Amino acid sequence: MIGTGILKGMAVTARNFVGSYFDKERLITVQYPEERSPLPENYRNFPFLIYDENDQHAGLRCVACKICEKECPPQCIYITKSKDKKPDHAGKAQLYPAIFDIDISVCMSCQICVEVCPFDAIKMDTEFELSTGDRFGDLLQHKDELSKPNTYFRKLHPTEAAEADARLAAEKAKAETKAKADAEAKAKAAAGPKTFAAALAPALVK
Repeated sequence: MIGTGILKGMAVTARNFVGSYFDKERLITVQYPEERSPLPENYRNFPFLIYDENDQHAGLRCVACKICEKECPPQCIYITKSKDKKPDHAGKAQLYPAIFDIDISVCMSCQICVEVCPFDAIKMDTEFELSTGDRFGDLLQHKDELSKPNTYFRKLHPTEAAEADARLAAEKAKAETKAKADAEAKAKAAAGPKTFAAALAPALVK
């Protein structure tokens, strides 16, 4: 029957209109910005960088591998590697980004940068109120603006953050175990010749 779809749509509208007087869940309009709808955990907008502990520089997870820059479809990420190194989350000396910029006026929020990052260093933010009168300067975000603590990430995406923390902790424990084993092997190798020389000393004296 012609017009059936229209009648069904009007019926839904009427049901929500009348029901909104009795059921608050049926209220569709949100009085923004005084009222805000809660965002789902998997909501994403623009990327940000994560650092551990309280030091924005020393705790930064990014090692300037540039994978995200290469894989970014709109090419909105700009990275310059440092000339010196600093310890990463596992204690290994790594390069870090001297410059890390993201042009959010170009970013398409595809999350590919997050998917390809092997260090869990870049994640998606939920912040969307980023309008500005300067379409060039203010929309190009620099490393200091992009860097946020891991506690911030845990608050936004608790499930994903827990998985990332567990993975990084396992990698750190593995690196520490390997370093300890290497140190013990070197100590044994260094002590071996001395022990052998000590054993031969009495025979040489006789």
